[in-house]
Amino acid sequence: MAKYTVNSAAVEHVTRLIEAKQYVLDSSWGDVQPDAEAQNAYLEKHDWEAYGAWHLGLTGGATDETKGRFAFAVGDFRRVHRSALIACVYRASEWRHKEVELAAHDLLQLLDRTSG
Repeated sequence: MAKYTVNSAAVEHVTRLIEAKQYVLDSSWGDVQPDAEAQNAYLEKHDWEAYGAWHLGLTGGATDETKGRFAFAVGDFRRVHRSALIACVYRASEWRHKEVELAAHDLLQLLDRTSG
């Protein structure tokens, strides 16, 4: 099983987005999660650092500047989705990636406090 570390740049990015109220509170993450085409389109206009800022996890041993390096997506490349944070908490918890789980949980709590 892959090992993940927390992507601190993503945590900072998502925190800023939440504080700026750049979020969606009600969505179905399975329906709005960027597919491969949307990811490729984003990468055509942005660098890997910007792409990575939308992922809470870094895959251990994966090659830099590949999609496989990044895991636990939290938004649609414009806004953070509450449903994505919930999915991250759930998936990280299910597979016992505790650091990622706690980072996603903390961001979810921040979002809930901010959105009232």
